[in-house]
Amino acid sequence: MDETLKELGEHIQQGLKDRLLSWTVAYGELTLVVSTLAVVDAIRFLRDDASCKFVNLTDICGVDYPSREKRFDVVYHLLSPVQNLRIRVKVATDEDTAVPSLVPVFPAAEWFEREAYDMYGILFSGHPDLRRILTDYGFDGHPLRKDFPVTGYVEVRYDDEKKRVVYEPVRLNQEFRNFDFLSPWEGTDYVLPGDEKATTN
Repeated sequence: MDETLKELGEHIQQGLKDRLLSWTVAYGELTLVVSTLAVVDAIRFLRDDASCKFVNLTDICGVDYPSREKRFDVVYHLLSPVQNLRIRVKVATDEDTAVPSLVPVFPAAEWFEREAYDMYGILFSGHPDLRRILTDYGFDGHPLRKDFPVTGYVEVRYDDEKKRVVYEPVRLNQEFRNFDFLSPWEGTDYVLPGDEKATTN
């Protein structure tokens, strides 16, 4: 399988030339890294080339690396039923640089790109309707970013007196606790009830 993927990687390298920044075969999958401006051409080549035929856009997702200058990876997963292969295409971007939309090549990309925008704040240029899709109206921030607080910023509840949904700042009735994840039978300085029976003869 790895040999097939390596041959495919070399074929794609010849077809995309300098638009392909790098490619690797790892864990039985071929991963391509392309420049932001070349992503639409690269995906179109993967769809239309006779040796590729990646005609199924399975998923588009985001990955957040806050310590990097280009903190986001946009990851495209494609399937070729003809070749019986999957491929992954990565593009690096930041909070301000828009990635060209894939909707003209794969109309199904519309939902995935809106989801990446909503969850990570990744921008897509040329998208026909780039707006939030999963979070509530007026939601502040992007919940899958690593710097987004676990509790969020507001909590929502239905108020019986006002007869409507109200938004309030998050109130934690209990502080976060540190769990040591030890088994209750290990690492204790005291004898647990019933353990004394195990030591007596």
